[in-house]
Amino acid sequence: MTRAGMTLKRATIRAVVVPLRRPIIAGIGRFDQWPLVLVDLEMNDGIVGSSYLAPYRAAALPAIVAGLRDLLSGLEGRQVAPGDEFETATHEINVSGLSGISLIAASGIDMALWDALAKDAGLPLARLLGGTVGPVRAYNSNGLWRHTASALPGEARALIEDGGFTAVKLRLGNEHLRDDLAAIDAVRQGVGFDIDLMVDFNQALGLGDAIRRCHQLDEQNLYWFEEPIAYTNVRGYAQLSRSVRTPLQAGENFYGPTDLLTIMDSVAYAMGDLMRIGGVTGWMRTAGLAAAAGVQFSNHLYPEFASHLLRVTPTAHWLEWVDWAVPILATPLEPAAGTISAPDVPGAGLEWDERAVAKYAVQV
Repeated sequence: MTRAGMTLKRATIRAVVVPLRRPIIAGIGRFDQWPLVLVDLEMNDGIVGSSYLAPYRAAALPAIVAGLRDLLSGLEGRQVAPGDEFETATHEINVSGLSGISLIAASGIDMALWDALAKDAGLPLARLLGGTVGPVRAYNSNGLWRHTASALPGEARALIEDGGFTAVKLRLGNEHLRDDLAAIDAVRQGVGFDIDLMVDFNQALGLGDAIRRCHQLDEQNLYWFEEPIAYTNVRGYAQLSRSVRTPLQAGENFYGPTDLLTIMDSVAYAMGDLMRIGGVTGWMRTAGLAAAAGVQFSNHLYPEFASHLLRVTPTAHWLEWVDWAVPILATPLEPAAGTISAPDVPGAGLEWDERAVAKYAVQV
């Protein structure tokens, strides 16, 4: 007997702005709150596929919501599948460009449809994709922003203790080298030299300054230099990678597998952001490219989905742990012994705390 496919009954799009436990302070700006777009796709049999998008700026919420509603228009009452809808969406948005708001919206729909498909199959997303549910090595990315150095030792200790982590990320790119060195020293004072310390410049430096600064930091035993220069400067990454010993990390700002492919020859490590890379479908395609290039692949944000996807990624590297969506989740992930494990339940494991959603809801 052939099982009928999923038929979309109703799509619900909501927006919230939630508080952050620690403000984001980096070269990209300061954020004290975190905007999220919640996507819920209800099928005729009652299954609801869910996802969220995090566009950084609350001012971007109306455009993302409009993009979602545009791509979802006409889908109600039709059979839907993530692969089919992703191909349709990318065909439709091709005329305006396969990047930006359009691809972000397509990614949110794709993630929600994969969540629904896994629930329809009665399987965790990792198992639906051919893997298993289990621990993924993670680093804590919930702090160590560009504060004064005196605040960093205590915060570093708190991040390590908040789940038994053995790795944390520090943000650099201060105007003067001495301030970057002071920040590194402060973190080491707090947690010692046995932890892995990634550093992220958030594109703060020009190419020449990046070559000088990274040379000067090469002796600091740092795990990676993340985005020292503008992500669009692919030639600059190639030059920088030949100039320094510490491996480079980049990729979070690229849209779709083809864009991210352009950086693969210039970095040792890459990461994909699910709202830009094309959701689950885009991730799986990009993971194959990373594997073919021999580049270790990590996630950027979205740990709920990444904890599944990294279990089926051939060159899976680190999971970036952030708790920024936790305020509206009924069953948030819990770090343990420096790892994150997806819940062994059908789907991706997203469940909204509806009281919290109502509390933080904003109109768009």
